[in-house]
Amino acid sequence: MSENIPAPAGYGSAAYKVLSVRTSEDTRAQLEVLAQLNERSVTEETRIALENWVEKSKSDPAVLRRAEQVRAEIERDAETKRNAINAVLGNKVATRATKQTSTQGA
Repeated sequence: MSENIPAPAGYGSAAYKVLSVRTSEDTRAQLEVLAQLNERSVTEETRIALENWVEKSKSDPAVLRRAEQVRAEIERDAETKRNAINAVLGNKVATRATKQTSTQGA
C-alpha cells in the first residue's frame, strides 16, 4: 500500500510515500539495533539505506547499460505509437501543423 504523506519536520518540503517492506526477523532486529545506535527511527534508518543503495546503483555499469537498453525500448515504443496515431489521423495532423506554422509566422 502506498500513500502520499506530508514530509515530517526536518525532511524538507518533499512529500513522502509509504513503503512496506517484508524482511526476516533477524534483519529487522539488526535494523532496530542500528537505528538505536545511530539515534534514529527504524524508518529513518531504512530510508537512508535505500537512498544510499539508489545512489550506488546509479554508478553501477550494469545498471547503466540496462538503463540505456530500456531507454531505447521506450523510444522504439513511442515511435511505434506516434506512427500509429499518424496512421489513424492521416493528413489531419499534417494539416493542423501547417496551419499552426503559417499562423505563427504571420
